[in-house]
Amino acid sequence: MEEIKNKLSEFKNFDRSDFKKVFEELVFCLMTPQSKALSADKAVKELVKKGLLFEGSVKDVSNVLRSCGVRFHNVKSERIVMARNKKVVFCRDWLVKNVCGFGLKEASHFLRNVGVFGFAILDRHILKNLIVRGVISEIPILNKKNYLKIEIKFKVYSKSLGLSVEELDLLFWSKETGFVFK
Repeated sequence: MEEIKNKLSEFKNFDRSDFKKVFEELVFCLMTPQSKALSADKAVKELVKKGLLFEGSVKDVSNVLRSCGVRFHNVKSERIVMARNKKVVFCRDWLVKNVCGFGLKEASHFLRNVGVFGFAILDRHILKNLIVRGVISEIPILNKKNYLKIEIKFKVYSKSLGLSVEELDLLFWSKETGFVFK
């Protein structure tokens, strides 16, 4: 639990005035759907190292994503290049509407990683654990209505355990993966 608290402290103290770091987190979250978090993290680091995060062409970005094991590298590289032209606003609905590739899960993930707490990141790790614990009975199609319903159940459940949404998220995630990450 100490490692989880340390990670949450790191998120809480994230310097949101550092646009480059904020954009790195946005790009990380754009890459995580159907890709491993470690692959996405490796790709961000490689893009920064090669100077491609802010300047690389779609093709150059795609090549890095592919080499790092990020799935759907062509689509995601287009979204990264498009996102460069968006101003980041710390509002989940704005992110969902204005950042191509962000749904409620990705926007919640991004916001948590830059220190904006209170949103559930309903990925397969969380949903699986909610079923095991009887909080939900099945994984529904995660349209906005269903996502928000499950998010409320997740918040109520985390509160009943005396944990924040973020603590329970990282606890479930680390239980499934064996380590605490972002």
